[in-house]
Amino acid sequence: QVQLVESGGGLVQPGGSLRLSCAASGINFDFYAMGWYRQVPGKQRELVASITSRFITAYTDTVKDRFTISRDNAKNTVYLQMNSLKPEDTAVYYCNADLRSNTYWGRGTQVTVSS
Repeated sequence: QVQLVESGGGLVQPGGSLRLSCAASGINFDFYAMGWYRQVPGKQRELVASITSRFITAYTDTVKDRFTISRDNAKNTVYLQMNSLKPEDTAVYYCNADLRSNTYWGRGTQVTVSS
């Protein structure tokens, strides 16, 4: 059974930082591309950052230079370090694992940026 379990969300003030974690089980983690998506009510889920099995990273423009995605294959975990957070970063953040036609999602973790 495949499980992706996110953690690390919460309430933070503008300018603050959070680190999200996503622990994967039931997949051969090393071979999967991993991604972090976010979604706010009434909008489509958007890709925030991704990291391939070869550790190549990509970011949406709005988070470049503020967010960093990384992975630890020994721990089957992908991270999203979020710095200089803004109110517009408020969303539910989802972890995604993708390999060819196999794609899996976590249940999400809420991130709220507010003073």
